Amino acid sequence: MRIYKYDRPYALESGAVLPEIDIAYHTFGRLSAKGDNIIWVCHALTANSDVKDWWQGAVEKGQFLDPDKYFIICANILGSCYGTTGPLSVNPMTKKPYYSAFPRFTVRDVVNVHRLLAAHLQIKSVKMLIGSSIGGFQVSEWLIMDPKFTKKGVIIASATHADAWVIAFNESQRMAIEADSTYGDQDTAAGQKGLATARSIALLSYRGRKAYVKTQSEHESDDYKITDHRAASYQRYQGKKLVDRFNAYSYYRLTELIDSHNIARARVSVEKALSNIKAEVVLVAITSDLIYPITAQMDFHKYIKNSTLNIIESEFGHDGFLIEHEKLNEIVTKFLDN
Repeated sequence: MRIYKYDRPYALESGAVLPEIDIAYHTFGRLSAKGDNIIWVCHALTANSDVKDWWQGAVEKGQFLDPDKYFIICANILGSCYGTTGPLSVNPMTKKPYYSAFPRFTVRDVVNVHRLLAAHLQIKSVKMLIGSSIGGFQVSEWLIMDPKFTKKGVIIASATHADAWVIAFNESQRMAIEADSTYGDQDTAAGQKGLATARSIALLSYRGRKAYVKTQSEHESDDYKITDHRAASYQRYQGKKLVDRFNAYSYYRLTELIDSHNIARARVSVEKALSNIKAEVVLVAITSDLIYPITAQMDFHKYIKNSTLNIIESEFGHDGFLIEHEKLNEIVTKFLDN
């Protein structure tokens, strides 16, 4: 992991100002002599800049992020806890971590921070921008904000805005964190029980009934158990797993980031915003996605002049973008080869 320190004040969309920003990023592969083989990956909610760590089978020879062919870069998003400035970072003005005082921010803020890094690395354009879920939020915003930055974009399991269903799930997660009496303490361990519960709530929307019944049903010999059900232990395990690697303050702010997403904001309409996109765009939707279903991608397809919609059949819901990597690889490699 590398860190670029932007050591000047940075104004967010909210009007709040960060005195400085650390931007964490990873790269894979080698930059070509012409600099024309760059793929920029925008990551999802609790992921990090190490794409190999969370996108199974993607950064491998013969795959769509083949490090033998492409120079791949991914930056950790603003507000996270994996190296880029966020709630656990020390505020240089107070000499203490921000914690809950870290200001709200938007997807446009995240993209503009990425653009600071791109300028630092002297990257004026890339071969492809790709992102899933809120990574797709970032890609769509970037395609609108800087139409010349790439000729190809891939938006996976994403949407033009956060609708009421998504916001309701996020509010339930924040309520769980707020119900933890330690949340608000000036401590990196604050809100951990609430965070575990929030993750449990989120998983229901990420997977859905079919995926749970398929993977977490009792074994035949355990059909009549009264307690210790597989699905229950799975929820607790996944909650603890996130607590061990993430932070409640970052998670809280990032769910607010999702809620703020609307590409039509201050741009007249969705149609007007998307009409600014010049890149060729591949859209990927997942049949069982409860968060961003196929219908959530229809505006992209309708209003981006040069777009194609691909549908992945999967029982794994929104998490299908992580699990169905072979199907995704076929779609993206074909797009790159063309």
